[in-house]
Amino acid sequence: MILLLIARRFLGLLLTLLIVSVLIFVVMDLLPGDPASVMLGTSATPETLAALQRQLGLDQPLPVRYVTWVLSAFKGDLGTSYTYSVPVAGLIAERLAVTVPLSLLAVALSMAIAIPLGVISAGRRNSLVDYGASVISQVFIAVPGFWVGLLLVMLFSVTLGWMPAGGFPGWDNGLWAALKALVLPAIALALPQAGVLTRVTRTAVLEVMNEDFVRTARSKGLSEKTALWVHAVPNALVPVVTILGLQFTFLIAGAVLVENVFNLPGLGRLAYQALTQRDIIVMQNVILFFSGLVIIMNFLVDLAYLAIDPRLRAGVR
Repeated sequence: MILLLIARRFLGLLLTLLIVSVLIFVVMDLLPGDPASVMLGTSATPETLAALQRQLGLDQPLPVRYVTWVLSAFKGDLGTSYTYSVPVAGLIAERLAVTVPLSLLAVALSMAIAIPLGVISAGRRNSLVDYGASVISQVFIAVPGFWVGLLLVMLFSVTLGWMPAGGFPGWDNGLWAALKALVLPAIALALPQAGVLTRVTRTAVLEVMNEDFVRTARSKGLSEKTALWVHAVPNALVPVVTILGLQFTFLIAGAVLVENVFNLPGLGRLAYQALTQRDIIVMQNVILFFSGLVIIMNFLVDLAYLAIDPRLRAGVR
């Protein structure tokens, strides 16, 4: 039964991805302007413009272009960038080498801040610690990541000179140099997500603390600390895992502003450049990648539910 459930959800994943791809392609086609006109400029002759449109396949009907795009993407061929004249797959892979480590570092920082803060806040409900954690999480949520990035640059780069203000040296120049360039943007991305995760963790732990099995553990003589960390926290992980899965996709898709603040050659900056340069083929593939990542992460979160919560496994037998 578990395998059947996984198979059904996987088929749902494929159907959702297909629908999303159709929407992306249609919306991109409805955008004003013509990529061929942008590439050639206003001085191009109609004959030259028509020849480039044929070369790019823009003279084909919309359904034909969509099917060609999907079949090519299935084979790993995402086309060639109109602006850079290089394969789009290579561009995305190159930029992922910056965006994925940045997002992973931001998620790690978010967890390191939020989970202990949320658990301690729940364990000391209605205390000064709880109120302080609530205020901190609210501030984290309210402050935009790009603004935090600017403040971090002013403090640690301009004033103290401890960190680089922007740019990325590349992984070939050493692990420490690359990670050093990602620390400040990772903090800027992590703080708003940490605020959300803190509140979710606190609420989840408080709900579990009121369950009968936790009260039974207390009645058997377990300390409040043991009941909290051994019994309550592991059983409160399901909503926390949900937020973590969504946060990773949000961090990758939402890194556009932060990557531009720190001048990082990541996927978010590539999407912004493709938009300003009217590079449709890059835009639609990057958006499809973002959408597919969200759908796949939701699928992985569902699998994590089955692994974490034995009640869900029992329910599908």
